Amino acid sequence: MKSMLQAPFLHLLAASGGLFSQIAESRTLPRQSGWPFAPFVTSGRDIKDTQGQNVVYAGANWPGAGEVMIPEGLQYQSVETIVTKMKSIGMNAIRLTYAIELIDQIYENDGVDVPLSTAFTEALGAENGTIILDQVLANNPSFTGSTTRLEVYDAIAAECAKQEIFVHLDNHMSRGAWCCNTEDGNSWFNDVDFNVANWTRGLAYMAEHGKSWPALVSMALRNELRSPDSNPELKASSYNWQDWYKYIKQGTEAIHGANPDVLIFLSGLNFDTTMTPVVRGTALTPGSETFDLADFEGYAEKLVLELHNYDNNANDCAALQGGLHNNGYQAMSPAEFGFNMDATEWQRTYAICLAEYMVTLKSGWFIWVLAGSYYTRDGTQDYEETWGLLNHDWSDWRSPEYVEGGLIPLIDGTAPP
Repeated sequence: MKSMLQAPFLHLLAASGGLFSQIAESRTLPRQSGWPFAPFVTSGRDIKDTQGQNVVYAGANWPGAGEVMIPEGLQYQSVETIVTKMKSIGMNAIRLTYAIELIDQIYENDGVDVPLSTAFTEALGAENGTIILDQVLANNPSFTGSTTRLEVYDAIAAECAKQEIFVHLDNHMSRGAWCCNTEDGNSWFNDVDFNVANWTRGLAYMAEHGKSWPALVSMALRNELRSPDSNPELKASSYNWQDWYKYIKQGTEAIHGANPDVLIFLSGLNFDTTMTPVVRGTALTPGSETFDLADFEGYAEKLVLELHNYDNNANDCAALQGGLHNNGYQAMSPAEFGFNMDATEWQRTYAICLAEYMVTLKSGWFIWVLAGSYYTRDGTQDYEETWGLLNHDWSDWRSPEYVEGGLIPLIDGTAPP
């Protein structure tokens, strides 16, 4: 997650000035005879499907990395209803989040995933957990108390395939919890709760598991890498671009080795608000090494950068766009953004300026967030999400005015049917 905007995730191979090498056009891909025409590859600033057509994501985040470690909202609506709601306005993608702890627990349990009955009671307590579980089962009658967490993800992926919604799978946290701050133990590689070996193992596990999902087209290494302020020694010794490069190569190798078909998204430093040395080809300090596609032999055309932006209080459109440009956006195209779903926020500079920018660039995007509420967040159960596209019980749009006046025009302007 986010506390605010997660703006442009951007294509790695679109850097100007010849910074990145050209990918050969002769690569032969297995061609799917129908949607989603995957696997996708990058080509310049674009994502291409196997028919050579541009793919532009226009979607929303569906959180699943909280304490329960299943996607939110199922106590209020069915998987089918939620996916249908997205499809009804023309969205074509979801950013589906998960926690590495989910996979850690599977390994600790001799390869067996945790059932929903256990997941809800452990996260919410025996009484409330049982109540919420019963509501989930009532809305989703194909589930039972013994349905596992990953089987819920499977059901969502299957419904997305049925309704032709791309799945972008995002590792949001290591420990299942609300994201993010610099003192949560999940901030940086080898932080208290960010075990690198478990992380790469988890990425590979989900990449392998996702092979059975026709809708899975891309995966992200990690959401919002940031300064590990609660771990001063780690911060001083490791929070830098040099170590970033070392570890993201481990992550990309884990995903590609398990599933060579998916695109792989990389995030930068400072809550992923900067990718400057990567796109400009300058030194990955404190060392002198630079980002080199040759280090990703065999899958360089699978890499995408994602860049986040948090300027929700911006009142100068040119400055907002210039900041994105200077932090790495000049090299690429997609984006992600979000704001409070009240009556006026969508009419302020931030939302209007970003929408105009993305339409001009024909940029892909994910809005934070679909969720109208959470099973639990920051110690509060049934937590209200005022940034949610959907209302508290996920039954309707929180701001119909924004959906009609801002969101649908953005969809039509970036990823028309």
